[in-house]
This record gives sequence, structure tokens and C-alpha cells, in this order.
Amino acid sequence: MSARNRHLGDLLDLAEGDAQASLAVSKIASDSRKVEPGTLFFAVPGTKVDGMSFVPQAAAAGAVAIVGEAERPADLPESVAYVQVKDVRRTLALAAARFYPKQPEKVVAVTGTSGKSSVADFTRQLFAHLGYKSASVGTLGIITSDGAAYGSLTTPDPISLHESFDRLANDGVTRLAMEASSHGIDQRRLDGVRLHAAGFTNLGRDHLDYHATTEAYAAAKLRLFDTLLPADAPAIINADGPYADLFLHGVRNLGLKLITTGSAGETLRLLEARAQGFTQSLTVEAYGRIIETTLPLLGAFQVENALVAAALVLAVEGEGRVAEVLEGFRTLKGVSGRLEQVGETDGAICIVDYAHKPDALAHVLDALRPFVKGKLVCIVGCGGDRDRGKRPLMGSIAAEKADVVIVTDDNPRSEDPAAIRAEVMRGAPGGREIGDRAQAIRTAVNELQAGDILVVAGKGHETGQIIGDRTLPFSDHDEVRAAIAARQG
Repeated sequence: MSARNRHLGDLLDLAEGDAQASLAVSKIASDSRKVEPGTLFFAVPGTKVDGMSFVPQAAAAGAVAIVGEAERPADLPESVAYVQVKDVRRTLALAAARFYPKQPEKVVAVTGTSGKSSVADFTRQLFAHLGYKSASVGTLGIITSDGAAYGSLTTPDPISLHESFDRLANDGVTRLAMEASSHGIDQRRLDGVRLHAAGFTNLGRDHLDYHATTEAYAAAKLRLFDTLLPADAPAIINADGPYADLFLHGVRNLGLKLITTGSAGETLRLLEARAQGFTQSLTVEAYGRIIETTLPLLGAFQVENALVAAALVLAVEGEGRVAEVLEGFRTLKGVSGRLEQVGETDGAICIVDYAHKPDALAHVLDALRPFVKGKLVCIVGCGGDRDRGKRPLMGSIAAEKADVVIVTDDNPRSEDPAAIRAEVMRGAPGGREIGDRAQAIRTAVNELQAGDILVVAGKGHETGQIIGDRTLPFSDHDEVRAAIAARQG
């Protein structure tokens, strides 16, 4: 049997003496289009289509066995084995972990509404600072400490996730930090991941199209701690985050080892954060020691994210390395498009941020305000074919919290760009309207003075602008840098 062949009994929890246990499996799949001879096919119930409807295609393509929640289909050929289970998603995840058995030695996960990408990436960077070959998995893909990138999606499907873990482990990665989305947790995509610690950032109103209520959304995230985290693994809670009390209560009831961070935290308590230029000087009480360090990132929420990342690292490496970990703050780099400093010109700083919702824009402008010595300049727009009600809200928040507002195009899609801008302008009657996004950025950069901060909001890491049914190449990062280069001659 080859390195990638398994017996059905190795992958599934079959009853003792089940004649199907010795069946050879060369591949696993939950997409019937990926089935080939020797495949074990999982008929996963989807939100729109039930995977059982694809069983005939899977069988015709050479599947040797089918796993599903329904009874065996009457028309399934006798030559194809069938295993009925209560939870096919969980069975798939556990089978994927057995089919691709290698994982990095230490895996940690972080959940929450905001900050997951930054925490996972900061954790990867801090592990690397300690000398480990490390990786992070999340919205930005799979990134390793030596710069390799592997994929995308906040929480990939279990098969690709465990295949990636196996590959990372074979490549020598020993430390891994992953984002745990509520969808991924609820859909059992993390079942089978051998976690050594898990963290929580905060909870806000999000994904209610999927979870229906905030309570259901919170319950999905709590599953990371009450089901997926081993009883002897620490739980890290950002005590400053919204809904922290709910998660603190849940973790304490579970009897897990608790590590808390932030101004209200006890393990890594933030005593002071002082803005110094465009960096922050931090005083942290960590495991009873007072430690001074510097974070070269803007915003109070980045301090929260960095402390959660530090706690995840210390949870697996031990408190004896606390000074070393906090020293690593000095080298942290921000995640692409999240309050990202992309350039400076004559004493002014230029920021790109993904904020495209009212509360996110308010959060960003509030975070930047303490660092502004001159004027806070905001370029803002709204996407087409999306929530129209937020457009005047985005304009009014920009007008309230920034000193200069320029309203421009975002991704107009099928709508009239001028009509979208007019709705944003209703909330920011004192703002300027410059439809061409590149021209808006050039104008703002040219007018900056020492001490000013420019934030280009809405598109973040995106590299295209959707106009009509076409996606044209466009990067806020590139346009800001080009404008700075032009200004500086």
C-alpha cells in the first residue's frame, strides 16, 4: 500500500469486525468532480444542495465507498461500500486528519469577529522571532516564516487543510497559527486539528445571515473552546474585547487554564500605551514582571491583537520566554490592508485600510486620531450592488471623525458611480467629490503637510476595481506609492 493509501477502517470508526474495514482507499473527496477510482466520497449536506444527490456521479467515477447521513441509496451498486454516520462533516474532518496524519508540532487557533488575521500573522512572526519555522493560515492564505504562500480562505475545507498541514510538517514547519472562523468551527472544518492553545479577540455583529442571532454566532465560536480545545490546553481571552465576559464565563465553567490579556487582563496586563511618532511604547505587566517594549503599529486594537498573539506563543513555549516574546513586538509587521502604513512624505503618513462598513471606518479613524499632529484626511467610497443604507452613514462618520473628506469610487459594479457618490456625499456635505479613485489619491497625497495622516479606506489588500462586469487592475497601495513618488519628484 502506497504512502497515500489507507484502509477504510483506518479512516472511519467502523464497528469491530466490519467486513468493509480492509477496503483500500487511495483518495478522499467531498466534491464528486474530484472523484477517481479508489476514492472515498463524503456526501456532505450543503446549504443549497445535498451531497447525496452527487452519489451516482461519485460511484460512476470510481468511488469505492460513500459516507453519508441518509440511508444507503437503493440504486447504489453493490460493489460500492456505504457507511452511514450521524455527522458527515465531522467524520470527513477526522478522516482527513487520518489520511494526512502529519501536523506541525504546535498548532494554535484564534477566533473572534475582528483581529483574527492580525493575531494569526503576529503569532507566526513571534514564533519565527523565537527561532521556529512557522506558518499562519487564514484570510491571506497559508504563509510561512520564509515567505512561502500556499492558499486562501479563512478556514479551508478539511481535506485541503490537512493536506496543507501534512505538507507544512514535511517542509519542517513546527509552529502554526490559524484563524478559526465561526463558519469553519460550525461546519466542523477544524475537527481533527490537534490544538495546543486557542484565543478569542472580540465579538461584534457579523455573519447574521448565517447564524441568525448573535447568541448563535457566539455559541459557534465557543465551540472552539468547549469541543475542539483539549482539556489540558490553555485558553487566551482578550479581556478588553466586546463579549469577553461571555467567553471568560464559558472558559471558567469548562475548567480550562485561562490566560487573559489587555488593560483588564491579568496574565499580560497592559499598563500603558504611549504614542511616539507612528509607533507605540508599551508597558506590560507579564507574569508578574514589568516589561517595556515598542510596537511599530498604530491603533489600540493592534496592541490588543499583539498581546493575544504573545499569549498564544507563551501558552505553548512557557512563561520563561516572556521577555523574548515581548521584545519581538519591535519587529512586528502589519497585515496587508489592515491599518497598513504604505508610505510617508514630508512628515505625513499614508495608510491603507479595508474598512468598508460604518463601524469599521469609525474604528479606524478613532485609532488614528491620537497620532495626528496636523489633519486626518479620509478617502472614502462605497461599493455598488451592496447595502445602500450604509452609504450616507459612511459619509457622516468620515465627516465627523476626519478633518478632510474626499468621496470617491470604490467598486461601483453595475450601479452608476455618480449616484453612489451622491448618496455618500449626503452624509458628508462638506466633503470633496473626486470620482476617479487614482486622482483622489493623488490629490490627497499632494496636499498633505507634516503631521497629517491620510487613510484610504474601503479596498485594503484588493488588487482590482469592479466596474460594470469587469475587474480592472487597481491597488490602493500602488496608487499611494506612485503619488508619493510623483510628489517627491
